Amino acid sequence: MTAFAIVADTIFDGAAVHRNAAVIVAGDTIREVTAAGSLPTEIPKVTLSPQAWLVPGFIDLQVNGGGDVLFNEAPTPAGIAVIAAAHRRFGTTALLPTLITDTRAKMRAARNAVAAAMTTEPGVLGIHFEGPFLSPARAGVHDPGLMRIPEDGDLGFFTSPFGGVTLVTVAPEILPDGWIAALVEAGVKVALGHSAATYEQTRTAVSQGLTGFTHLFNAMPPLSAREPGPVAAALEAANAWYGLIVDGAHVAPAMIRLALRGLGTPILVTDAMPPVGGKRDDFRLQQKPIEARDGRLTDGQGRLAGSLLDMASALRNCVRLIGTKLPEALHMASTAPAEAIGLGGRLGRLRSGYRADMVAIDPAAVRVLGTWVAGSGGLHP
Repeated sequence: MTAFAIVADTIFDGAAVHRNAAVIVAGDTIREVTAAGSLPTEIPKVTLSPQAWLVPGFIDLQVNGGGDVLFNEAPTPAGIAVIAAAHRRFGTTALLPTLITDTRAKMRAARNAVAAAMTTEPGVLGIHFEGPFLSPARAGVHDPGLMRIPEDGDLGFFTSPFGGVTLVTVAPEILPDGWIAALVEAGVKVALGHSAATYEQTRTAVSQGLTGFTHLFNAMPPLSAREPGPVAAALEAANAWYGLIVDGAHVAPAMIRLALRGLGTPILVTDAMPPVGGKRDDFRLQQKPIEARDGRLTDGQGRLAGSLLDMASALRNCVRLIGTKLPEALHMASTAPAEAIGLGGRLGRLRSGYRADMVAIDPAAVRVLGTWVAGSGGLHP
């Protein structure tokens, strides 16, 4: 097995900073992180530019599209490959293709496509179903006509053997009793989103095994004095994670800073749509025209329709808009999402035995210089 090393002035392994260090890669796995001066002379080396950092690859749990492809419109292995390649340029080495509320036939096609894509695309970790069990009162740009309550056969679909991660975003207030617990028992990750749940209903869902909150603050009741709602429940739940879209449009910086003080685990997500890494600034979402204007994607009624965000920009915004220290932002982009979906033992860190998913960045500009997925890749031209 051919080995090589990446040498950097600074390596952030997901928890600690190493100076003048190197990561030795063998195949698709990290063999060790060591001092640069102790490398064997015969091992091939990639030496990063002065001041560059080597960090864990970014993991995005909410990717609707990229490279001018929308997953809902192209639920195929080829479509997924285009989306993954578009996001790889921005340091995303692993992701969950995300299907927003759609038909049963489209859900089956999407799941089959992801299962096939995982055989050739190591960066595809599974699938995120954002719907259809959502609240029409908090639909956003999802089609309320496609939203529904679970019926016979739905539980079997979500819990049947798959081979990858299944993340399902639900409105817990519309679900039958015991449904969340049954999903969780089968290994499905469950998150709240597009929900009108009360604080009490959210706490009950957490007690039944719900561990995530999809794009916290968006498409859910706001914090208020007498009804704290799902946001307060999320910030109080020490065993929960919540996704944050840090694009300056979805959530005000002050609210992001509030979330970072919660007991739960914040993670960065993009909620990215086809223009990310693509050439067009418009597309159609279930026949509705969506256009990019002033850094936002909106439908004809001015409603936000996903984002133009990539993970490198999300990191940059954390540092520049929120005031987050770079290591903390990197943790939210890699280690925390890996742990959120149960893959923290092999992804999200630069550590012996972990998959060699790595990103080289310019820390001053928070710009991606190179990307490696499962040991393959290199510096960007």
